Amino acid sequence: MANKKQAALPTEFWYFIGAKLSYTLGVRMISTIVIYQVFHLANTYMVGVAGLTEFLPAVLTAMYAGHYIDTHDKKKVLSTSYIFYLCCAVGLALTSLPYFQLSNTAQISCILLVVFSTGIIRSFASPASNSMIAAIVPRDALQKAISFNSSSYLVASITGHATGGLFIALAGISNAYFISAALLIIASICAINIKAKPPVFVEKREPVLTSIKQGFQFVYNNKTMLGVISLDLFAVLFGGAVAFIPEIAEHVLHTNAIGYGFLNAAMDIGALISVLILLVVPMQKKQGLKMLLAVAGFGIFIIVFGLSKVYWLSFAALALAGICDGISVVIRGTIAQLYTPDALRGRVSSINMIFINSSNELGQFESGITSKVMGTLPAVVFGGAMSVVVVIGTWLGFPHLKKIEY
Repeated sequence: MANKKQAALPTEFWYFIGAKLSYTLGVRMISTIVIYQVFHLANTYMVGVAGLTEFLPAVLTAMYAGHYIDTHDKKKVLSTSYIFYLCCAVGLALTSLPYFQLSNTAQISCILLVVFSTGIIRSFASPASNSMIAAIVPRDALQKAISFNSSSYLVASITGHATGGLFIALAGISNAYFISAALLIIASICAINIKAKPPVFVEKREPVLTSIKQGFQFVYNNKTMLGVISLDLFAVLFGGAVAFIPEIAEHVLHTNAIGYGFLNAAMDIGALISVLILLVVPMQKKQGLKMLLAVAGFGIFIIVFGLSKVYWLSFAALALAGICDGISVVIRGTIAQLYTPDALRGRVSSINMIFINSSNELGQFESGITSKVMGTLPAVVFGGAMSVVVVIGTWLGFPHLKKIEY
């Protein structure tokens, strides 16, 4: 009985999960709609430019955001970020209204401006959210909480991708954005109901630059954290296929907006399957080795996606890549929570965001460039092959990673 009580998740955690679900659902819908909209207003290269436009401000503000989060109430940072993201969703919806009759160039310019703003917002929202988990749940329930957090993220991500395409087809782009805004209202309300999370007390506050430097020094000197972050950064940078999906869906697989939405959700469906399995049957040993093998599998299935010419095989390849990614996500998340001191959680989460979350946007830009140079399908195969090369490099450069157990 004592063990069950120790592992119980507090009521506050479910407000956190409600906020995460609604926010992720809304943001994933927006991401799906933006990629689809930009591709049809321009081309795959401009989809890559949109990714870079979100990546740059996220990187430039991330470390200050980490310092700010560590020295302020994390709950206020999170709820304020969600409200600002809500404003961006409304802005995208208004820009897309046929009433204003904006030219393609004007619409893309407005979209890029809003996407730039969401990059700044995400640099605060993601680290604030990730750094709160350990403050909400007891240590012996941490792995369970991380699995719930990952699975809720993936459920929302799957639903957001799929319904993004569905609402484009049924309601139009502008109305789809308004629906996303409604979800962000729910996320904001849930976040407001989380208890205050004041900063860890320190006798003397360091200057901002010194504080930021401490975060980088911790990651650089902790070879486990450095290896995990480097592995994910380069694997996602090369292996991410998001920017290619609209073009492949339309020109190779010949499907519609709904088919595009489900194809966009395929990786998250696979990841959810693996996370749910791990929630019921947690990995007990050799987690580091399994993480490396999972990332290698991710690259192999991306290669299969690049070679496929039929919808079901493309969907299956992305889903299997997602299963591998889900395994890696749970292991990486647990390692990050266990190895990071409380006083550095905001800054380390920000570094994670720079090198992991933002690698999706930078990878999107890399996809746009390689598709222009090589062509779309060769670029996908190249990306998957490079992900496998990254695993080999990590195996040789960080040999202790394969021995990690917790």
